[in-house]
Amino acid sequence: MEKYSAFRDPGTGIQPFLTPVPPSEPSTVAKIALPFAYGLGAIRVAVIAILATIHLVLVSGVCVLLIPIPPLHRFISWVLTALLSRLSLLVLGLWWIPVEQVTRKRGYAAEKWRPGSGDLIVSNWASWIEVLWLAFRFDPIFALPVSASSVQQPEPSSQARSPGRRTGTGSAAISTPGTTSLQPVDIVGFRRASLLRMITFTGRTPFVASAGNFSSLEEIRRSANRPVVVFPECTTSNGRGLLRFAEVFKDRAVPVSGYKVFVMCVRYDPPNALSPTLSHSIPSILNPLPHIMSLVSTITPLNISIRLLPPAESPSSSSFMASEIIPGDVGEDTLSAVCAGLISQLGRMKKTNMGWENKVLFLNLYREKQK
Repeated sequence: MEKYSAFRDPGTGIQPFLTPVPPSEPSTVAKIALPFAYGLGAIRVAVIAILATIHLVLVSGVCVLLIPIPPLHRFISWVLTALLSRLSLLVLGLWWIPVEQVTRKRGYAAEKWRPGSGDLIVSNWASWIEVLWLAFRFDPIFALPVSASSVQQPEPSSQARSPGRRTGTGSAAISTPGTTSLQPVDIVGFRRASLLRMITFTGRTPFVASAGNFSSLEEIRRSANRPVVVFPECTTSNGRGLLRFAEVFKDRAVPVSGYKVFVMCVRYDPPNALSPTLSHSIPSILNPLPHIMSLVSTITPLNISIRLLPPAESPSSSSFMASEIIPGDVGEDTLSAVCAGLISQLGRMKKTNMGWENKVLFLNLYREKQK
């Protein structure tokens, strides 16, 4: 869309924020099946609401009584979270989720992923679907980013992009800031988040430090009795490319020692006339209920692809060489740069120069246009 052209990455041509739409109009078959799809969707939404309520009552409520017995609390919480998360994915239409280990070099055999307490799982972020999958497989702790300050709208300048013909009227009169020149805002800490909190946060941008308490990632990691999931993009993209990774792992030497780093990539199929996109880049008021409604109203199976990096090739492997992934000096956060390169290779995804700061400005513009 022309009015959002300032948010197209100039290096790759990718617009990483707008919701992908099918390339063609719904077919006759899709229109005929619409009443049935809405009926099926209503049933599925009711089931998902029941599963979410059960999780809230049992995992966030009853299981709290077992905290004085850590092993029992951890086991019961893991079983309930895994069961309810997988049932939710099944109800959504994700009957089978292929998981593939992708090796970068010949000679490395696939290894079973066994993230332990305090280990990090690093992934790209395109939807709340992968949040459910991670909960199903690993029952981790999710870390939500906190920024040092809010993002300031850049001042219009001669470098501002003005889409359309330069006639001074119509679309040519729309002036948009050069968003790719935004200065990165520091991520100063994280907040621990429950599964349901993480799902409702999907699509949003980081909290501001003044909005409440936060901890460093190292404090969360050291006190964790489960793996910790970090999304360095700090918000969701539409899955067409990688957002610029924030510097969330500053001053960590590579290879990492003292804990393990597990790297994964998630990819979704493009939408078609029968299936909407599974990516969720634009949050809603009752987030993500409208997106759930669009998914449960489809009558075809949904597809997701999970790709895992073998532990022997991860940044915590003693034989890992950062110079094979990143060229030269990348500043204070080598680990973030390495993870971005690895995820790009795993998913064959292009890296953009758009970050979560650009997403803040995009959402501001998007909401203005929706009024």
